[in-house]
Amino acid sequence: MNPQTLSREELKEFIPYQGPILMTDRVEIKSETSARGLKALSYNDIVYQGHFPNHPITPGVLQVEAMFQTTIPLLKDKLDPAGTKDIYIKKIGKVKFRKPALPGDRLFIDVEIRSFDGVDAEIAATNSVRDGVTCQATFTVSVREREFDLPVPSEFNDIDKPAKPEMDIVQIMDIIPHRYPFLLIDYIASVDGTTVVAVKNVTGTEPFTHHYSEEYATLPSSVQVEIIAQAGCVHTLLRPENKGKIAYFMSISDVEFLAPARPGDQLEIIVELPPGGSKFGKGAGEIKVHGKTIAKGNIAFALVDG
Repeated sequence: MNPQTLSREELKEFIPYQGPILMTDRVEIKSETSARGLKALSYNDIVYQGHFPNHPITPGVLQVEAMFQTTIPLLKDKLDPAGTKDIYIKKIGKVKFRKPALPGDRLFIDVEIRSFDGVDAEIAATNSVRDGVTCQATFTVSVREREFDLPVPSEFNDIDKPAKPEMDIVQIMDIIPHRYPFLLIDYIASVDGTTVVAVKNVTGTEPFTHHYSEEYATLPSSVQVEIIAQAGCVHTLLRPENKGKIAYFMSISDVEFLAPARPGDQLEIIVELPPGGSKFGKGAGEIKVHGKTIAKGNIAFALVDG
């Protein structure tokens, strides 16, 4: 087939995202199984207001989101020709972050469908800037029915925010440098040894909610990984030996997304972080809604001086 280039406006026919979560500016369909995306990184992008003030860097999970979005034009007609379902990242096998992508860079996103069984597509992807590869990943793209019948809770639960939580949002901001619109935990419910429990309320008005339409919205799979990571970072940076440091993603592995996160959901984030050294941290986390696990996986990050 001849290469086909899709503009940002044309991409919205394939990727019905709104606002800053649309992470591709152009996509070239090179073949039935490969595509190259382009994201022009600029300091005026809203994400750099919160990641991080005075030290802007493209969030690693949004690099993964850019890979996913570059893949969708290859798969939409196969997975969801009617445009009525939810195309999503079902699993992340491995993501390795090799160097930062910064404002001023042009990010090239190269994706290839390695296999497709009619339901699940296995993807290999590489992101690069002029100075080299920033990120490599393998992940699975699939499709699920949209969920509309969502209950309104009848009462408060044990993790609803008390008058004095373990850590409120102001205390969290004293520990990690994330700010609006990329501060993605609302409070810490508990810290017990190597385990931290955080809470994130999902609302449809926040910038990184993925709106298919006025009728349906979800929190992207990639953003759920960031939520796990931020909870883990708070716990790691609370340790006296890590005071004043910043945590940067090194890798993501063996992540599964089992159900969507929808506006109105209360996310309970549980992260287990064994004691580590002064330069690295790693652990396992999961996200629950009403006691049901909707996402789980492993993270690793580097600790550097702030």
